[in-house]
Amino acid sequence: MSIEANIQIVKDFIAAMGSYDKQNLLALVAEDVEWIVPGEDWPLAGTHRGHVGLAAVLQKASEEVEMTYPKPPEFVAARDRVLVVGVATGKIKATNKPFKDDWVFDITVRDGKVTRIREYIDTQALARASR
Repeated sequence: MSIEANIQIVKDFIAAMGSYDKQNLLALVAEDVEWIVPGEDWPLAGTHRGHVGLAAVLQKASEEVEMTYPKPPEFVAARDRVLVVGVATGKIKATNKPFKDDWVFDITVRDGKVTRIREYIDTQALARASR
């Protein structure tokens, strides 16, 4: 697929995540998708696999975290990888503590599907807000 097509798939994926559109989201990802969220001491950390793992982490995110995105993310791509660069602000619901998270998603697209997501996030800020 072209770089432009891969960027559009990732944009559609990000939009489906933002609207919690589970059906469209699952249609955009491979059945064996892998999502790696770094860190510990905060609710979403871990490696989440497959449609079940993806749905579970997104459900957990909606239950545990309130997030807003003050500006649209930037998309940078080469071959089958798309980097999504952004910032999120919000709070961990259990502690009511706020955070600011500058993040990058490293997303691999193969055969028109998202196959791997690796987050690079401010794990310190999220862990502090979780305590």
